[in-house]
Amino acid sequence: MRNKLSLDDYQCVRILTISGSFRAAAENLGISPSSLSRQIGAIEECLGTRLFDRDTRNVAPTAQGLLLTDIAERMLNTAESGMVEFESYLAARNGRLVIAGLPSVTASLLPGLLQRFTLEHPNVDLRILDALSDNVLHAVEAGEADIGFTAGTVGTRARLSFHRLLDDEFVAMGTADGPLAEDRNYSWPELLDMPFIAMARGTSVRELLDGACLRIGRVLEPRFEVAHLATAGALVAQGLGITALPTLTLPVLGANRLVLRPIPDFGAKRRIGLVWSSGRTLSPAAQSFLDLARATPMRAGDLGGR
Repeated sequence: MRNKLSLDDYQCVRILTISGSFRAAAENLGISPSSLSRQIGAIEECLGTRLFDRDTRNVAPTAQGLLLTDIAERMLNTAESGMVEFESYLAARNGRLVIAGLPSVTASLLPGLLQRFTLEHPNVDLRILDALSDNVLHAVEAGEADIGFTAGTVGTRARLSFHRLLDDEFVAMGTADGPLAEDRNYSWPELLDMPFIAMARGTSVRELLDGACLRIGRVLEPRFEVAHLATAGALVAQGLGITALPTLTLPVLGANRLVLRPIPDFGAKRRIGLVWSSGRTLSPAAQSFLDLARATPMRAGDLGGR
């Protein structure tokens, strides 16, 4: 059949055309003249046409040989540039990296990491997916994201590989003239008796809030339930209630307008970390980013601006 030539075949045709003799071409290729002669004969037989006219001294390409030499040049150049591109990909010099993450985490942790990563890998295309916890996990499991930043709940660790980066403590938040006006520690049961603004179910924050309630035999009965941190912050700032959220959410909330109070008996911290599919090999760019994040010391108090 036609179209069965290898890159080695194309190289032999190209070098023989340039050299004009089997001896010179064979020396260039590092094989014997007889081996080259047999290979050219096999190529001609495969294609069903003569590529070179031969006499005792010289070898000259036919019209078909000249055309195939031109094709060989293009094929070899394409293969070479392809290998350069592939080697760059393996070295994480190019490629694509998709990172999914909780908005509070992408706003706090990601900018500094990306600044360092892009300095070392300027040609990697980056895409950031802000999503709630369940959607982050789904994006990584479905292959829509390479790596996810989320909270390491039991469910997270059971479904994906998880690497802890830091523990994110909860604080109570309210207005300076509201239920948290007094500058002191507040107990968790005390906060539950106040008008409470809670994150929606399916978020990592809500999972931990419900768990903290369960430990003291209470059920969270929020006055308002919201899906986005900015909405929670706006409602609290308006004096409609108080909330309890992790430290990393403070930049998203614009917490400078609010008072923050410790909750010593809350009994849980949000374990922030990286998730990735344990059954899928990471791309070189994703692996480089994972290595960078693992090696970077992080503290929620510093990053959250508390």
